[in-house]
Amino acid sequence: MKNKIRRTNFFVLISMVIFLTISPFSEVHSEKIQKIFIKVDLWTKELYVIEGEKVIKRYKISPGTEDSPTPIGTFMITKKSRSWGGGFGTRWLGLNVPWGEYGIHGTNKPWLIGNNVSSGCIRMRNEDVEELFEIVSKGTVVHIVGPITGIGNGDLKNLSLGSKGNMVQIVQERLKLMGFYHGKVNGIFDKTTERAVHLFQRVHHLPETGVVTKREYILLGILE
Repeated sequence: MKNKIRRTNFFVLISMVIFLTISPFSEVHSEKIQKIFIKVDLWTKELYVIEGEKVIKRYKISPGTEDSPTPIGTFMITKKSRSWGGGFGTRWLGLNVPWGEYGIHGTNKPWLIGNNVSSGCIRMRNEDVEELFEIVSKGTVVHIVGPITGIGNGDLKNLSLGSKGNMVQIVQERLKLMGFYHGKVNGIFDKTTERAVHLFQRVHHLPETGVVTKREYILLGILE
């Protein structure tokens, strides 16, 4: 039977990821916080534009695949472009995801909207993203909610030097809470993260591979 994230830990992990990705906004003054924000629901594959507590727009989207999941957490629109072209459609709204370049954009394959087909970005119909482009501005907050492990159908993947994403972020946070990791919790498995894993493995009398596998997930309390 496939290992699953502990049900009791699931919402803790979601909250952790959201908390970790809020940190880039700590310097934004309260008077600059906008009333309009975006919520992306990866379970329903919908994007909502919310003003105050009211949903003013709703669009169908295409998020990432199992192998290239859309990041979850709280981010910010930092780039706006009208001319990305190609498979990115007619508009691009870039997000400040720390471990890669992700954004909300159009598509030249509108018939795939509603399916998990992207490389991690959020695809929309061109006419929809053009409308969204006019509503939001740089600095708009984007909350993305959904399963941590992509579309949630597979086991947690092994993590090693060069890995990126939400699971790396969660492992970094667990290692930090245990006193093994002192770097940035940014979802990037770098040399500092690798050294922390080595130390964690040494303390637990495991082979010092620097790779996070099933046994490390269990000892970190992520798998049962």
